[in-house]
Amino acid sequence: MQLKSNLLRYLSPALPPAQMWETLRAAAGAAVGIVGCALFTLVCTEVAGIPMHLLAPLGASAVLIYAVPNSPLAQPWSAIFGNTVSAVAAVAVLQIVPMPLGPALAVGAAIFAMMIARALHPPGGAIALLAALDPAPVLSSGFAFAIVPVGLLTTALVLTGVLFNRITGRKYPFRQSVEAPVELQEIRLGLSNDELEELLERFHQSTNIGVADLGRLLAAAEEEAAQQRFAGVTCGSIMTEKLITVTPDVPVAQVAQLFRRHSINSLPVVDANKNCVGLILHNDVIDALVRGGNRMFRPVRQDKLRAKHMMQPPADCVSHDLPVGTLLYRLSQNGVQIVPITRDGCLAGILTRTDILGLLLQGAQNR
Repeated sequence: MQLKSNLLRYLSPALPPAQMWETLRAAAGAAVGIVGCALFTLVCTEVAGIPMHLLAPLGASAVLIYAVPNSPLAQPWSAIFGNTVSAVAAVAVLQIVPMPLGPALAVGAAIFAMMIARALHPPGGAIALLAALDPAPVLSSGFAFAIVPVGLLTTALVLTGVLFNRITGRKYPFRQSVEAPVELQEIRLGLSNDELEELLERFHQSTNIGVADLGRLLAAAEEEAAQQRFAGVTCGSIMTEKLITVTPDVPVAQVAQLFRRHSINSLPVVDANKNCVGLILHNDVIDALVRGGNRMFRPVRQDKLRAKHMMQPPADCVSHDLPVGTLLYRLSQNGVQIVPITRDGCLAGILTRTDILGLLLQGAQNR
């Protein structure tokens, strides 16, 4: 009974249910792409004396380009170069290997060539098999078969896919052959692109998902986990609101007096519009008195020292309604100790690591 249950589970669909809009979009896109290729063959009936005609494997390419446009297997390099190099490999095999070994070796050579070229595209295997099953016209065209009709029609299909996917809200091509670095997000595991790539190679997923995709998935997963852990707590709900602030021209003696009188750890510096322009910590005051000002300024006499001479640039301000979970990476990895919180563009409070620790401890007690 257990074996039957496992067998049914293994044979059940592996893909999640598709959204109706996505299903219609993919089906319509594939139809538009094949129509575009058909029109191309009608306009250009032959190129350099070689007839142009539709190829059955283009239907498989259309499935990838329009149904899964984010897949590495569907990207322009994989589609165009994968089909083209498969045709080249098939022609090379057919010139020296007779039937019945021709089809098998042509497909094997096509896969080998695509993987070496980092252009794996499943329809390329179909291109090779199609050429091997009817070798006479392919051999008469020679290696030009890889360009006409394979390369030209695949290019037409890809160009149509770029336009259709962009118009219908899908990003295609999703990545270039040289991967751009994953954009830094507030929520990240702190893994570099090289480390993400090592994970993909360890689990043999390099051909199924790209580094950019994995980074975005991890970021989304961490953000969701942080939201659930902190139950939607916002920065404004735990920030310190009653702030003692100074303007850039306040003397150093007054700054030191504020630190001593109020037992505070930081002192925000604001301009006339209540915008946070700097932050002063205990060490900044001591450093300014010893060095005669911040290192970015020329030394000045002690009686001339002002808040602007000792303040450090503040961390990027965040809105009071931002979920606390989105600041975890910034506070834990980037060396940031204090984050200014704004409301309606003005400084409304500050959020420190101590505030986050208090929230974490409160959650631990509840659990």
